[in-house]
Amino acid sequence: MRKATARSYTWLYRDSTDDAGDTWLEVAFVRGLSPDDALARLSPEKELYAAPAEGGTVVFFGGLSGHPRDLTARLSAGTTAALVEVTVDSDRFGYYEDGRLVTAFSLFSYDLREGLDPDRFGAEVEDLRLHLTGESVDFPTDYAARALALADRATGVRLPRDRSV
Repeated sequence: MRKATARSYTWLYRDSTDDAGDTWLEVAFVRGLSPDDALARLSPEKELYAAPAEGGTVVFFGGLSGHPRDLTARLSAGTTAALVEVTVDSDRFGYYEDGRLVTAFSLFSYDLREGLDPDRFGAEVEDLRLHLTGESVDFPTDYAARALALADRATGVRLPRDRSV
């Protein structure tokens, strides 16, 4: 299988960005779960959508009472999940295994990683040019699509544009 790139997810980033240029994207890639199983783990949350994907499910969070980080930890029980948050309040990547945070970082502060194994995806982050810090001068404009590609690589879950999985 080909490695995901920013180009693999440009469509999702664009679909989540309004005419003013504001993006609202909170999405979890979950390995090995069906959409029904993923949603059952999050019951009674509302405003969720789960799409079947190659290798698992992608859950789209909406106006929730729970926080997507807590919900992604629940989704990862017995498996893995990666959360990408790109909103007016947060630009973040998080990776969870069996309910535990393995690594997380702001998409603009890679040097401030946290989690049980914060360097887990160092090579992938470098390859995708997501190792941005406050000292970086050339922030890529497609950082959200790059973070989505990292979620794909980390979990092995691929959401194709046509969604005919």
